[in-house]
Amino acid sequence: MIELNKWFFVQLVNFLFLMIILNILVFRPLLDLFQKRKEATEGALEEAKRLNEEKDRIIAEYQKELAAARDKAREIYNTLREEGLKKQKELIEAAHEEALKEIEKAQQQIKEETERARKELGEAVRRFSEEIVKKLVEV
Repeated sequence: MIELNKWFFVQLVNFLFLMIILNILVFRPLLDLFQKRKEATEGALEEAKRLNEEKDRIIAEYQKELAAARDKAREIYNTLREEGLKKQKELIEAAHEEALKEIEKAQQQIKEETERARKELGEAVRRFSEEIVKKLVEV
């Protein structure tokens, strides 16, 4: 059995004194350090979460702007393409009309030359006929 003598109380006082000293010098600073570390970790996690949300917001904004730029580029491309096709059609129509005018002009010129050639030929035939008739009459 345990005896309670004076050394027991000395040891008890010694133990309590040691606990107080350890509490002041070791445990309390260690607990404060753990608390600061926990707060720093939580702060870093909150900062990381905030930065992640900001990153997501910036990416969404960038994608929105990129989609708008693509839509605008597509719209400009389509507009320029339509203008190009319209201009091409106008040039083709103008060239076609010019070709038709040239063809009509050439046909008119051929017709005039044909008429002139017929008149000349008709006059030449009439002269030859008269000469043939004269020669036949002379014979």
